[in-house]
Amino acid sequence: MNVHVMTKALDQIDRKILTQLMRDATLPIAQLADRVGLSQTPCWKRVQKLEAAGVITNRVAVVDPLRVGLGLTVLCEVEAMDHTPEWRDRFLGVVKAFPEVMEVLRLGGQSDYMLRIVVPDMPAYDQVYRRLTDKIPLKGVRSRFVMESLHHKFALPI
Repeated sequence: MNVHVMTKALDQIDRKILTQLMRDATLPIAQLADRVGLSQTPCWKRVQKLEAAGVITNRVAVVDPLRVGLGLTVLCEVEAMDHTPEWRDRFLGVVKAFPEVMEVLRLGGQSDYMLRIVVPDMPAYDQVYRRLTDKIPLKGVRSRFVMESLHHKFALPI
């Protein structure tokens, strides 16, 4: 489905549903319906429609990385060895297989990709770096180490 078409098809109630679920995906349907001004059945049908359309892609618990022993976040800029579809597909397959890689962004500019990697410490990052560079040829890798996360949002401004 065309993303722009779906965005225009969202009405105020859909937006309210999404806002509430982005704040707390564990809301019982009765509370969600009450908060958005619907009865339970129409609210549930809208949630199902949003899931089927791919607007709601997942429901997760947000975990504090420090409390589970993952004290180092690394922003890793990658320059591609080449820009063929085969290399891109291989690269994406490799990075998706790393549980430490939390996010992969394709960029414009000097670097081609940005990886957000979460690990316990520097030796663990070194192991990820070595495994990554062993699995796929890269033109360049620059790592930036997050000292402190000062602000993070999960709810989109819809």
